[in-house]
Amino acid sequence: MNVDELLAVAALRLSDSGVTEATLDARLLYEHLSGLNRSQLVLHGQQTVEAGIAAQYLQMVEQRSQRIPLQYLTGSREFWAMDFLVSPAVLIPRPETEFLLEQSLAFFSSGRGCLRALDMCTGSAVIAVVLAKELGCPVVAVDISIPALAVASENLRRHLVVDQVTLICSDLFAALDQNYKFDLIVSNPPYIAEAQIELLEPEVARSEPLLALSGGLSGLDVIERIAVEAQKFLQPGGWILLEIGADQKDAVAALFGAPERQYEQVSVIDDWSGRPRVLQARYAPRGERVLFTVGNSANSLY
Repeated sequence: MNVDELLAVAALRLSDSGVTEATLDARLLYEHLSGLNRSQLVLHGQQTVEAGIAAQYLQMVEQRSQRIPLQYLTGSREFWAMDFLVSPAVLIPRPETEFLLEQSLAFFSSGRGCLRALDMCTGSAVIAVVLAKELGCPVVAVDISIPALAVASENLRRHLVVDQVTLICSDLFAALDQNYKFDLIVSNPPYIAEAQIELLEPEVARSEPLLALSGGLSGLDVIERIAVEAQKFLQPGGWILLEIGADQKDAVAALFGAPERQYEQVSVIDDWSGRPRVLQARYAPRGERVLFTVGNSANSLY
């Protein structure tokens, strides 16, 4: 069997199993296994595939047909134009998180320096790596999962930021020193309601870590804890930005805008597709007048 024929067999198997981009995934799996790029595949299309290689490839195709994510099979994911190691211990980085980072970095694009940043629920450490490279400041990256932190550690080495990023195993802020304050806290926390998880694509519901997906019954359990606890770790005037679910806009804004919280300029930003995606808030501990905006509305709390 030649390369073209093998790819056609693989694409048909993937399509029959419900994989949306079957032809693309078939090609990417073969590129990963063979080390050939797309142009080389075209040139080698009529070349006979060794039996051992074909068997190994079809085994990977069968795994993909069981809806194991492509990125877990190849062990990598491109994010922010960089290649990151991923495994079933961590979420697969998505474009929504790139949008979160764009919004976070915007606060420091005019020359204002960031002295310290915190990546809460770091997972594979994509946020921590980008913050370290783009802002040039020390970053603390926190996760409760030891296997996730092992992946994060490999990505710090891969992208040469080991000296800039400190990894901490902690249940949110529990293991952090309250004397250590941050100018910026960025987080992609678990925010999916438990009942919604089984409705997600099989690649997500069956393979990605539940610990990094589930935000409890309402999806807001972890976000509410962050809203309460982050105040102790922000510098006055520091910013917190969170990735949230598209249906959580009002609920999350209310959590951060509650009178007992010390945030101002609470707002929810729509992503590239027009869906509410990023909560941002500024820590204002001195009883200043607080204004929060959601959509086109504005409400004074004090």
